[in-house]
Amino acid sequence: MSKPLFIKNEQGLYRVRGYFRPEDLVRVAADILLDNMTGTEVMANPANAARFVQFALAQERNEHFTALFLNTQHQLIRFETLFTGTVDGASVYPRVVVQKALEHNAGAVIFAHNHPSGECEPSTADRQITRRLIDALALIDVRVLDHFVVSRTKYVSFAERGLL
Repeated sequence: MSKPLFIKNEQGLYRVRGYFRPEDLVRVAADILLDNMTGTEVMANPANAARFVQFALAQERNEHFTALFLNTQHQLIRFETLFTGTVDGASVYPRVVVQKALEHNAGAVIFAHNHPSGECEPSTADRQITRRLIDALALIDVRVLDHFVVSRTKYVSFAERGLL
């Protein structure tokens, strides 16, 4: 079993162990951002959430549908990849999303997925699944605060576009 390329010391600082690839560095950057976001009010700066998801999904060659589960104060509880698809889509099941929201005792959620093509314009399917998720989560009093579509260099916010 191989040892991690990056280790965290007692002070919470990351240290390099051995050689690393650029994608390893991106993964560590995403971990650091996630550590800094946990327990803080994520919606105080939505661009930070979008940037984190960009880092987390930057190296993915297929579409990943993720969620930032938040408490009622909009502090991060957990980030999770819920579904993985192909180069141009991922199947998203509202039932699974509702189960995960209940499992994490979330009061709110931010969705995000990547477009490996680099084009961040939300598709009709993106809009439809977002509406279905909003409706399903409303039944259990979980608010959808945003849905980001990200690529390596840009993102689109459904909330900023008035699509929620």
